[in-house]
Amino acid sequence: MDIRETVSNQTHVALSVTKHLLQTDGKDSNVVFSPASIHVVLSLIAAGSKGTTLDQLLSFLKAKSSDQLNSFASELVPVVLADGSSGGGPRLSFANCAWVEMSLPLKPSFEQIVGTSYKATLNQVDFQYEAAVVTGQVNAWAEKETRGLIKQVLPPGSVDSTTKLIFANALYFKGAWSARFDASKTKDHDFHLLNGSSVRVPFMTSWKKQVISAYDGFKVLALPYKQGEDKRRFSMYFFLPDAKDGLPALVDKVGSQHGFLERHLPRRQVEVGDFRIPRFKISFGFKASNTLKGLGVVLPFSDEGDLSEMVGSPEGQRLRVSEIFHKSFIEVNEEGTEAAAASAGVIMFSTSLRQSYKIDFVADHPFLFLIREDMTGMVLFSGQVVNPLES
Repeated sequence: MDIRETVSNQTHVALSVTKHLLQTDGKDSNVVFSPASIHVVLSLIAAGSKGTTLDQLLSFLKAKSSDQLNSFASELVPVVLADGSSGGGPRLSFANCAWVEMSLPLKPSFEQIVGTSYKATLNQVDFQYEAAVVTGQVNAWAEKETRGLIKQVLPPGSVDSTTKLIFANALYFKGAWSARFDASKTKDHDFHLLNGSSVRVPFMTSWKKQVISAYDGFKVLALPYKQGEDKRRFSMYFFLPDAKDGLPALVDKVGSQHGFLERHLPRRQVEVGDFRIPRFKISFGFKASNTLKGLGVVLPFSDEGDLSEMVGSPEGQRLRVSEIFHKSFIEVNEEGTEAAAASAGVIMFSTSLRQSYKIDFVADHPFLFLIREDMTGMVLFSGQVVNPLES
């Protein structure tokens, strides 16, 4: 398996989901989510699907087979998401877990995939009589795996006696900037909102060279994180439209053109003129299942879907995915970035341009951001800031 090709496909899917989310549920709000987390949950569902349901998932995920997705999942942690804190790099944690109705054991082939490729911890539970208890267990697991940042990935009432399986994924990232900002230089300035008004927010600044490129209608800034002893390189990218109300058009452009990200990443440091980045903190949750349905992934959530490769269901009863819930958190300040995400799928029975001059980069109006591992190109987090004061 060519992991770079698979990551390139994953990036295309990630930006498509980003575009749809920012144009619907997150249209007028600060947003952060983890495409990597959602990708893993969908890959697990694909591993238990067959027929047209599997075909639809593979088409959406740009994958040739569920084996390819499973192979990618098994390489994700050692190649991209291994903890690098002991070597001076970012602190990373990536975990999968499954809760299975005790009366419906997983099929041996699916159980092997869940345990081997996804390294998921399996828990046998009683959904019929202890649905609320299991909900608490899932939420407690997500909170623990995200260092307390995600406290309730499953809302009350999302699990009941008809639930048969829950797959959950949690991702935690904490990285320090390779060149930290001087907090004493942080000052309040105006941030211009999409409605034409403005708010005063703290802006970080620096006079050091920065990795920036300017394109037609927007600029891109790369802020690298302190790297560890391995070959991985993590960076945060800021996509800033030239126009103060230009974010919607930029989001549409980023999410519509295949290979856009690779063609528009800055590569070299330039002298900066006026340089300001706002501090911000975002917590955002949404039903990823609604976003996926809007993008054409409908069969896993319907009575016509075929998830028969997961468990040995009683005659005449079919499984379906009822919801996929997702929550993320991010904080960006002078030290660096802390971010976390958790996804839970509930399954139940149905009933560049080079510059030789100084360049300004003043993020004083709504912008798009990504956190990416640059060696492979894997996108860990994506989102937008429309008002840094709204957390």
